[in-house]
Amino acid sequence: MSKRISAMMQEQLTRRSLPIVLSALFLAGCAVGPDYERPAFDLSSAWPVAKTQGAPSQPLRKADTASERWWSLYADPVLDRLIDEALEHNADAKIAAARVLQARALAKATDADLYPTVSAGFTGKRTKSSELGTYPLGSMPRIQNDHIATLDVSYELDLWGKYSRASEAARAELFAAESAREAVRLSLIAQVAQQYFALLASDAQVEVTQRLLTTRTESLELFTRRYHAGTLSEFVLHQAVAEQAASRGQVAASRQAQERNESALTVLLGRSPRQVIEDGVGRGSPPPLQELVVPAGLPSDLLLRRPDLREAEQQLIAANARIGAARAQYFPSLGLTGYLGSESTSFSKLFTGPAGTFLFAANITQPIWNAGRIAAGVEASEAVRDQALAGYQKAVANAFKDVRDALAAQDAAREILEAETIRATALDKALKQARLRFDAGIASHLEVLDVERTLLAAELVRIDSERARKAALADMFKAIGGGWEAPL
Repeated sequence: MSKRISAMMQEQLTRRSLPIVLSALFLAGCAVGPDYERPAFDLSSAWPVAKTQGAPSQPLRKADTASERWWSLYADPVLDRLIDEALEHNADAKIAAARVLQARALAKATDADLYPTVSAGFTGKRTKSSELGTYPLGSMPRIQNDHIATLDVSYELDLWGKYSRASEAARAELFAAESAREAVRLSLIAQVAQQYFALLASDAQVEVTQRLLTTRTESLELFTRRYHAGTLSEFVLHQAVAEQAASRGQVAASRQAQERNESALTVLLGRSPRQVIEDGVGRGSPPPLQELVVPAGLPSDLLLRRPDLREAEQQLIAANARIGAARAQYFPSLGLTGYLGSESTSFSKLFTGPAGTFLFAANITQPIWNAGRIAAGVEASEAVRDQALAGYQKAVANAFKDVRDALAAQDAAREILEAETIRATALDKALKQARLRFDAGIASHLEVLDVERTLLAAELVRIDSERARKAALADMFKAIGGGWEAPL
């Protein structure tokens, strides 16, 4: 009999609550707040054409023939291994990967608000009442047992998209973290390549200054013998001593730069403190770099290719979604709670039919007055959205600036390298002639020293321009968001 009455009550309760639940589920699809639309940008139709003074010495190759491992264009296996090492062990790369895991976990936690929470509970108690208390016991026993087991459910219907907008924002922040990881990866690859070529350049500069030091040391020994023989003036000897000392200082400075570049590269590679101090970095022999041009039709694609721009846009999407979550606070919230369980004074009868209990309840809450707290939250969310929009617009402008600068730097580095190579070759020939003239007695030693200094400066600039040319290629791929899987 009691089971039939319980079933009838449950059926009536279900009939009365069903319209409320269906109406709530219908309203749950209404998410307040603005939907995201990508801002319009005034983009160029094509990249600027390189303004070269002469034809390149090598045939041009399109940059879109590079794969995602665009650094393979350098054709240096040592560099390939160093970049793989950095991607695996670099601290910044590990931090970016951990932030992705954090954002993914937070997104899961936010999505959980869209679903009911279910929990199970059990309470067992034994009490003894006083015979001298306020309420007489009557026929009730002094010692009583009570056992309760319940399965509890609670759920707040997402009537106005409060939780769905929060979930949308969390997913956008996850995508932003993933894009940030890709941006760190792209920047790290470019930094390793540039630092590696800076190390090779410092090696070459050490070699040049050491070669000049060797030459000037030999000249000083020769001049010393000639001075003691009376065939050379003391003035020329002092000049030779000064120039030899100057070369020693240049060698020391070059070696310092070499050590600094090598230690900076070891840190980028993510090596341990002991390895930073004790281990060196391998060197390769990269072949001459091919001339590259950026393919047409990329300006509009840059918004999707550059990971930092994708990150900035996802941050804007997240900020836009949080406006809806803040506005949803204006509207009523509907919460559903219930439990199904058993209660008995005897544990052996706890899960029998007569011990069954249940509860279903719905509550509606409507904010009336909260001293402008909700309005302030909406205004703050809109201000954050405006900041993200301005940041996105700034990031896009800076991205196109990076591409323009990278293209100009690549073109200028090629011209500077060609010019300095011609200059160094001419000065090397001039130095040989100046030494012959000095040995023949028709030129002073100052003339030889002047040509030596100029040649040294030209060779150092040529080495640095070769480094800058290779670094410009890394800057270009960083600016356009990396390589391609296949030609466009």
